[in-house]
Amino acid sequence: SKATHDRMLAQLAQCEFAVTKSQLGSEMMAAELKSYESLSKILENGIEVAKKNIDKSKADFAQAKTVRKNRIEYDVLAKVISEQPDRKETLERLSLLKTELSTLEATKQQLQSRLSLRKKQFHVLVTSIHQLQALLDEPDDVEMSEDVE
Repeated sequence: SKATHDRMLAQLAQCEFAVTKSQLGSEMMAAELKSYESLSKILENGIEVAKKNIDKSKADFAQAKTVRKNRIEYDVLAKVISEQPDRKETLERLSLLKTELSTLEATKQQLQSRLSLRKKQFHVLVTSIHQLQALLDEPDDVEMSEDVE
C-alpha cells in the first residue's frame, strides 16, 4: 500500500504540475494578450498621428502651392512694373508734353489769326483791284465820249 500511496502521490504531483503548468501558460497568454493590446493601441495612436501629419502636410503643401503661385504672379507683375518708367519721370514727361501742347496750340491760334488777317487783306486787295480796274475801264469810256464830242 505504500507503493500505491507513492503512486498516488506521484500522480497527484503530476496533476499539480499539470495544473501549475496550465496556470502559468494561462497567465503567460494573458500577459501576451495585454502586451499585444498595448502594441495595438500604440500602433493605432501611431496611425492617428501619421494621419494627422499627412493631413497637415497636405494643408502645408496646398499653402505652399498657393504661395508659389502668388510669388510667380508677383514676379510677373513686378517685371511689368519695372519695365515701366517711374511716376516722377512720367509726370515730368507729361508736364513737358502739356507745355509743348499749349505752346503748339498758341502757335496754331496765332497762325489762324494771321491767316484770317491775310484772307481779309487779300479780299480787300482783290476788291481794290476790281475797283481800280473798274475805274480804269471807266475813264476810257469817258475819254472816248470826250473825243467824240
